[in-house]
Amino acid sequence: MRTRMSERTGAAIRKLRLARGWNLATLSAHSGVPISTISRVELGQNALNYEKLMRLCRALEVDLEGLVAREAETAPAASGRRAVIRAGEGPPARIGGATGRRAGADLLSKSLSPVVLDVTATSLDLHGPMAAHEGEAYAYVVAGEVELHSHLYAPLTLGAGDAVYFDAAAGYALIAPTAPAKVLLVASGESTFGT
Repeated sequence: MRTRMSERTGAAIRKLRLARGWNLATLSAHSGVPISTISRVELGQNALNYEKLMRLCRALEVDLEGLVAREAETAPAASGRRAVIRAGEGPPARIGGATGRRAGADLLSKSLSPVVLDVTATSLDLHGPMAAHEGEAYAYVVAGEVELHSHLYAPLTLGAGDAVYFDAAAGYALIAPTAPAKVLLVASGESTFGT
């Protein structure tokens, strides 16, 4: 079960990591803590034992007191912000064989990155390399039928109204084998998606 403390610890670690311009792999290399562990901690899904916490503190050049101070800075507060996206608006996005529009792209420090995709690739060959980005993703099929391909799982067929929540770092591809489809994809964090 997640606790406020583990969520704030993860947020503080992520903030320190990003301030250094490091990705998860870089922090893992400097600390010896596995990428998957760091990712789950940053997402507030796991707490760290003392040894791993201290390894991350040393790698990020912050003492435990400094990390606790960062935790206090990450306490949630209402921001009152919003982004309204009208039909057909938003910066372009590309994920393999799918193109679409990003929503809320002008907002900084987002917890979620939504994009509405028109999936037209009918095969993995036409899709190109599988997409991958940090964190998790949720795909909801708005119209048509898509197949989700992943390095971890067998292909999954989804029809209109179906959805899937998955690990986006594992690599994935959305294809529409019979006709174009429309998918709402929501990724955790600030995924930029190609343009």
